[in-house]
Amino acid sequence: MIASRKFLIESTSNYEAWVTGLQSLGYSSFESDVFEGSVRRSDMWGISAVDVAFASRRVSRAERTHRQTRVDGRDYYKAVFQISGRSTVIQNDCVMEIAAGEFALVDMAQSSSLITNSSRWLAMYMPRRSLRSHLGMEPRGGTCWHSAAPVSRVLFRLVSDTLAEVDEPFCAGEPYMELAIYDLFGALLRVSDASPSRSPSDKLFMRVCSIAKGRFSEPGISYLDVANEAGISLRYLQKLFTTRGTTCGRFIQALRLDQAARLLRRRKLIKSDQPLSEIAHACGFRDYGHFCRTFRRRLGCSPTAASDGHLAGDEWPREAGKRIEVA
Repeated sequence: MIASRKFLIESTSNYEAWVTGLQSLGYSSFESDVFEGSVRRSDMWGISAVDVAFASRRVSRAERTHRQTRVDGRDYYKAVFQISGRSTVIQNDCVMEIAAGEFALVDMAQSSSLITNSSRWLAMYMPRRSLRSHLGMEPRGGTCWHSAAPVSRVLFRLVSDTLAEVDEPFCAGEPYMELAIYDLFGALLRVSDASPSRSPSDKLFMRVCSIAKGRFSEPGISYLDVANEAGISLRYLQKLFTTRGTTCGRFIQALRLDQAARLLRRRKLIKSDQPLSEIAHACGFRDYGHFCRTFRRRLGCSPTAASDGHLAGDEWPREAGKRIEVA
């Protein structure tokens, strides 16, 4: 399951060697006194990761500054899994205390801090474009999950068990495992979106979005169908979307294109020969020609090129690809 492992930093107490290694991970500064640490790089199901073990007499802090984000341009997310001990991760004014069995999501394009002393953690790196296209949303750095949530326990167990495995050669199932990791993060992020403080209008809008997400693959779905299932008038349905800068039709189309992008990426990863017309139909498009034109117009390339991994630029469907803000 793990294709390779190698030490970036062997177990050492040399401060200069340690700082050099941390800089390779995207941190520009580190403060400590007496410590012992090591960093080992892994390739987990095709996802890059580093296993960091660190012990210090005092609490230490590693910083990723705004200047560092501009200089290195690391456009990916980092999931920090706390294997032992405790750490504090700070980003977007969120202070996340994570203990063993818990983990946090950090946006490496933004500044962040990591505070710890004697602990071990695994950092898993996921490219922004791949994660965003798979989830159909823009994850927000500064989110953490505790061990009480069933999905977070499943994901943590999957990752931590893999650390105990010996090195094994690449296996054909790795692309499926990568997709499973992304799917588990998607499940966690969807749950994190739920907020009890929303107004009745916001909650109704989220219910309408949920109905659309559950039925967008039906080619014959109409706005009236969505309104009837939500128990509101068609006029009020349209108002819910227009006050948020979009329409129900554009939202459903974006959901379909998001799903098509995910299926095309999956097709490439697992080297499937699934017909593109079948993917189009599975996403709710009746006509393959219409699907191709819409896909090219919104994503800048044909479905065939996207399946080959050649998406033009970094544009994804707006209405479903980002979180629609509610007032």
